[in-house]
Amino acid sequence: MRSIADKIEAHLKELLKASGRGYIEIQRNEIAQIFACVPSQINYVLTTRFSPEQGYLVESRRGGGGYLRITKLKVDEDEWLLEVLEDLDNSLVPQQVGEGLVDRLAEEGLLTEREALLLKAAISREALPIALPDRDYVRAGILKAVLTVLLREKYRQ
Repeated sequence: MRSIADKIEAHLKELLKASGRGYIEIQRNEIAQIFACVPSQINYVLTTRFSPEQGYLVESRRGGGGYLRITKLKVDEDEWLLEVLEDLDNSLVPQQVGEGLVDRLAEEGLLTEREALLLKAAISREALPIALPDRDYVRAGILKAVLTVLLREKYRQ
């Protein structure tokens, strides 16, 4: 069974897709009512599932009822991949960050759903039975290798 955070994320992404504008404006309290949860649960989803690294910009406005604007960022694919590769160099990548990157690669059409699932399994805590921080360095290395292959394959075509 999916968690409430998964359901909220799916709902917001569906709203984004249906909007056709690349952004949506919502009220946190309205979404919380739809899912019978507290507004802080919405904050959690926005923070963990809609970050710039995952391809989203979240703006919060107070007053006038207040609203949130969630924008799906458009990226130059090559430039973005090169920036991510540079960021991964000698960095720690916690599992949640790694999974967010894999989700973004799938959303951008660079990985199939199956490939994304396999890569998430490969970078999971269970697959990397190594103590921290080494596990996060290894995870970064795996992701860097995958991005390098994606870039190489793209230019072979």
